[in-house]
Amino acid sequence: MITLKGQHIYLRALEPEDLEFVYTIENDERIWEISNTITPYSKFLIRQYLENAHQDIYEAKQLRLAICLLSSDVAVGLIDLFDFDPKNSRAGIGILIQKEEYREKGIGTEALELVINYAFKQLQLHQLYANIGVENKVSLQLFSKFGFQEIGVKKDWNKVNGVYKDEYLVQLINPKHK
Repeated sequence: MITLKGQHIYLRALEPEDLEFVYTIENDERIWEISNTITPYSKFLIRQYLENAHQDIYEAKQLRLAICLLSSDVAVGLIDLFDFDPKNSRAGIGILIQKEEYREKGIGTEALELVINYAFKQLQLHQLYANIGVENKVSLQLFSKFGFQEIGVKKDWNKVNGVYKDEYLVQLINPKHK
């Protein structure tokens, strides 16, 4: 089981007890634009997902970790490695801090740093990438702190409320592989 510890947070594998937390996140229509979700998830499907969350990243091709506060053990968000490609040594990365009161407090910065270090050191990945809506200035700023560079714009990529929106593709090459 993976636990990555920072100064104020830790990242851990999902547990069956996270059912309500994950259910709330996956069914929050305000974030469907970010996650490309178009229909609600049932508790049954999320329970099945949590039962298989123990799978190795090499088997599942993804890793989803809960972002928890060290001070209270409360889960406040999720961070994912997805589209894991061991052949080409890369993965996508995504992050969500669930509630407004936990945003812009350094939690996302600390979580992203922990996962970047894990991806480059333990998984020995060559690169990470993220897909970020051009209007999502906070996420763009967060990823740019770590050296992610905008390498392209996907025009009219996501349809949100009947309007097509552009999305940046940002990328970070492992500095030890340059």
